[in-house]
Amino acid sequence: MNHQRSVLGSAVIYGLAALVTIVSVYPFLFAVSTSLKTGSALFDPSLWTRGASLANYASLLAGAEQPFLRHVLNSVVVSVAVVALSLALGVTAAYALGRISFKGRGLLLGSILAVSMFPQVAVLAGMFELIRALGLYNRAIGLVLPYLIFTLPFTVWVLTTFMKQLPKELEEAAIMDGCGPLRIIWQVFMPLLWPALVSTGLLAFIAAWNEFLFALTFVLDNNERTVPVSISLISGASLYDIPWGKIMAASVLVTLPLIALVLVFQRKIVSGLTAGAVKG
Repeated sequence: MNHQRSVLGSAVIYGLAALVTIVSVYPFLFAVSTSLKTGSALFDPSLWTRGASLANYASLLAGAEQPFLRHVLNSVVVSVAVVALSLALGVTAAYALGRISFKGRGLLLGSILAVSMFPQVAVLAGMFELIRALGLYNRAIGLVLPYLIFTLPFTVWVLTTFMKQLPKELEEAAIMDGCGPLRIIWQVFMPLLWPALVSTGLLAFIAAWNEFLFALTFVLDNNERTVPVSISLISGASLYDIPWGKIMAASVLVTLPLIALVLVFQRKIVSGLTAGAVKG
């Protein structure tokens, strides 16, 4: 009887896992299928069709309408800069919030998390004035500052939770050896923080890579645009022509790097997020 229940339970779990996988993967497969279709084949509802073509990819990469590869490079530069700053600032802030006791620490940590809950529209006007005052308007690199608004709070929160779990003995031994705070962070704690750094860094990269509102508002120069805005501006031959093939081709191209990063770092992502969720 117990064996039958075990078999039934396993079957239900595998069935649910298969269902979740299909629901998650099917939209991407449909996007790949659509990107390989041209002309009237776009109206074919089947997932795979005869006469698959790479014409949409070739037209997109040729840059006849807009410099798509330049937009991809802009997104890479901005996203990498956001991740680097988020982790550098997040680690130092997490050390102060996680290892040093001071009055109002809990309130400060809660305030940092609350900042990430504000909608982008609420800070759009003020951020626009700040960007212009700093001379960063209409420049791709200027997007790094507003992107930190929603990547830094999450990074600080996760790294602080992870930092609290590190053994006190390591820090005490480093202090006895004459290490200062910065040396403790970079030489003692950093080797232990890699799972948390990878998970938070990847989530920050995805958030910066996919951001649309700030990129649309703060950058008007076509050569300085990022990928999400670039995809939204893909146009057809006429006003009523929506080039779904090119749009899906662009979507596939910008999604593949994220999939590759997740597959490469999946073990560290899981260990980092679960380790940071065990204690508080």
